Amino acid sequence: MMNRRNAITQLSLLLGGTLSLPTVQAMSRLEKRDATPENSRFLLTNEQRSLLSEVAEHIIPKTDTPGAIEAGVPAFVEMMLRDCYKEAEQQSFMEGVAQLQQQNFLSKGEAEKVEMLKKLEADTKEQMKAYQVKQTKMGDNEDKEVIKSQLKGLPFWRLMKELTLLGYFTSEQGLNANFEYVPVPGKFELIKLKPGQKLYAY
Repeated sequence: MMNRRNAITQLSLLLGGTLSLPTVQAMSRLEKRDATPENSRFLLTNEQRSLLSEVAEHIIPKTDTPGAIEAGVPAFVEMMLRDCYKEAEQQSFMEGVAQLQQQNFLSKGEAEKVEMLKKLEADTKEQMKAYQVKQTKMGDNEDKEVIKSQLKGLPFWRLMKELTLLGYFTSEQGLNANFEYVPVPGKFELIKLKPGQKLYAY
């Protein structure tokens, strides 16, 4: 079975090598087994867990392959946020969850849920621009307050998508459904995949 480190490498390729810094740091903590709760107050209610599961399943729905829920993604997302991310990401994630709760996400029809998530995707693109702003001026107290206000965690939707993909493609179900594992692949040569053939994971 391919180990988690190799699976993460494969996932990075799927995402174009663009995992966010907070996620890379969180995975490093998990890999080193030094994951410790940054904020012991991070705790999801049963309703929030149901919401998390619903959102994850919309990102990777069940088709002829397992969906996010079947692959154990919701529990993975909660574990990562609780044990591996810093407080800034925990807070921004909870703000996103609270926003969806206020909009009664769970009680909406499927079409409405999809539209809500599409809007969240569009809004997050703008949030990411603000997140990436670099503030270097440290002249006076007013500047320090501006800097402090910019020290927000990665937006909820970016966190949710990254962790859903990480959880899925490092799970046994996700790996088996999407990769052809070859422990002894033979000689190194360029091959052409057949239509519908899985990628190889060595």
